[in-house]
Order: sequence, then structure tokens, then C-alpha cells
Amino acid sequence: MELANAKAQVEILERPSKLPTFEAQLAASGLPALRADGIDILQVNVGKLCNMTCQHCHVDAGPDRKDENMDRATVDQCLAAIKSSGIKTLDLTGGAPEMNANFRYFVTEAKKLGCHVIDRCNLTILLANGFTDIPEFLAENQVEIVASLPCYLEENADAQRGDGSFQKSIKILKRLNDLGYGKSDPDLMLTLVYNPVGASLPPDQSKLERDYRSQLLERYGIHFDRLFTITNMPISRYLDHLLEQNEFETYMQKLIEAFNPAAVSGVMCRKMLSVGWDGRLFDCDFNQMLALPTAVGQPRHIKDFVAATMNQRSIITGRHCFGCTAAAGSGCLGAIEG
Repeated sequence: MELANAKAQVEILERPSKLPTFEAQLAASGLPALRADGIDILQVNVGKLCNMTCQHCHVDAGPDRKDENMDRATVDQCLAAIKSSGIKTLDLTGGAPEMNANFRYFVTEAKKLGCHVIDRCNLTILLANGFTDIPEFLAENQVEIVASLPCYLEENADAQRGDGSFQKSIKILKRLNDLGYGKSDPDLMLTLVYNPVGASLPPDQSKLERDYRSQLLERYGIHFDRLFTITNMPISRYLDHLLEQNEFETYMQKLIEAFNPAAVSGVMCRKMLSVGWDGRLFDCDFNQMLALPTAVGQPRHIKDFVAATMNQRSIITGRHCFGCTAAAGSGCLGAIEG
């Protein structure tokens, strides 16, 4: 069912004949097809289980995705890949990555290998039974927290993430501040993530960061280190929303018209490799959700990973890639330009 849904999404994305393909747009801009330029980051989706069902979630994560969680053997294969390649950053995502039974093991073993570890956290999970000691665990292991907070206004944030989610997030952010996060300590980095509400592109990242900083400090006394703005990708749950609102082609046209050739060189797939909960390999997290594996001839499972064969690999692209190259560009590390 999941594979069939992914194929259906790809068909929808590639169907409108009046829209250019991403490959054609690259060629028209005098740019070559995308290729990787090394692997700095191993981004691992440890599972689709989550305590939330956010409207913009491209993973379609939720409380019902209990069977899609990475096992210990696959975690060990990821660690072996890190050790053999010298990859310096492990980026853990989900779902709520903390809900994977091997989360703490993964973090501590990666730290032993000298990895910088990122936890992509929805914040609210840290108030749930069984997870309330995770903040201290993250601080002890100097894990960077990249936390979703789609707006500094309660109404807008709750509209995306569910009623009450904003106040829960504020409570946890205060606790993280008490542990030293968000206080300009490079070992305790706290990054917030903004996603637009509605079918629009993110505003200027630097300006919005200043707004977040002043509003959160003034209203709640909260500190953080930086803000990432991320474009909503037209896949999964957000694609469903666009189709229901009859805004799909309008949004795609908006992404295409905002195509920025200068953002292409900085797209995340050029320096990152994505691993699914079952160990399958993808060029990025978005390709993973569309079941678009690495190119023919490349390893397609983490157990077969060899850095030398993947460092310069051809990258699989599609119209969803316009989401990463619109305006200032977008990726897991925020805006590409500016």
C-alpha cells in the first residue's frame, strides 16, 4: 500500500504537461544534472511512529505507524557505514525519532565514533510518558536539537500541529533553556524550524529569525541559537492538502516560477545520504517518501554501503525538487542562500 501510494504521488507530480520537468529546468538554466559531492551527513529515518499528525508532514507519520521502526541490526549497519566512511554528522529523524527503541543506543554509539548527532524533535514527545528524561540524555550527549515550531503565534502553530501543541512546545523549550540549550553553547545547539502556513513560500530566513527571537524572548523568555525556514514539499500529507484545496498546480507553478539556479549547488542531496527505517538508501528524505531509490548501479541498502561508489553518484530528481530550489532554496539545513 505504501509503495503504491508513493508511485501515485510521483504520477501526480509528473503529470501536468504544461509544467516543466526539473531536469528540463536545469538544462534551460545551463546547469548539469545533479551529482553528489561527497557525503557529510547520514540522515536516518528511524521510523514513522509519532505522537503527532502534523498537516505539513511529508513523512505521513503518526501514532498508527508502529510497524515501521528501525531494528538494532539496521542501526548497527548504519554505524558500520559511519565508521568505514568517516561521516561526521548523524541526522536522526522520524516520525518522532525518540520513540524508536534503539534511539539512545544509536546516539551513544555514534558519539563514540566522533559523530555530531542531530535529533529532529517535535518537542511535544518530550512531555509524553517514558520520554520525559530525554532532554537530560540529549544534553549529556551534546546532541543538537532541531525542533519544529512552525510559528511563534499559538493559533498558527496549532493550526499545523494540533490544538495545544504550541503551549507544550513552549514548556519544553523553557526546560531545554534550563539545561543550557539555546544559550550560544556550540555543544548544546537549539535550532527552530519554520514551515509556512498555507500554499506559500517561506519569508526571508534572517528577518524571520529576528522576529522569532524577539517574540519568543518577549512573550515567553525563550532563547534559541538559529532558525531554519523550510519550504513545504508537495508530497504525502501536504500533497493531499493541496489537492483537497484545489491548489496543487498553483503551488507547483509558484515553486517553478521561483526557481533559483544559484540554490542548486547547495541542495542537501549533494552532501547527504538518506536511510529509510528498513535500511534502504535514497538521495534525500523526500525521495525516500516517494520511494525513489538511488540510481541504478548504486548500493540501495545500508548494508551494501561503500562511500567510494556513492560520493559522486548521480542524483534522482523530479518535480518535487523545485521545492528545494525555490527562492532562497530550502533543505534540512534551512535556506540555502541569504
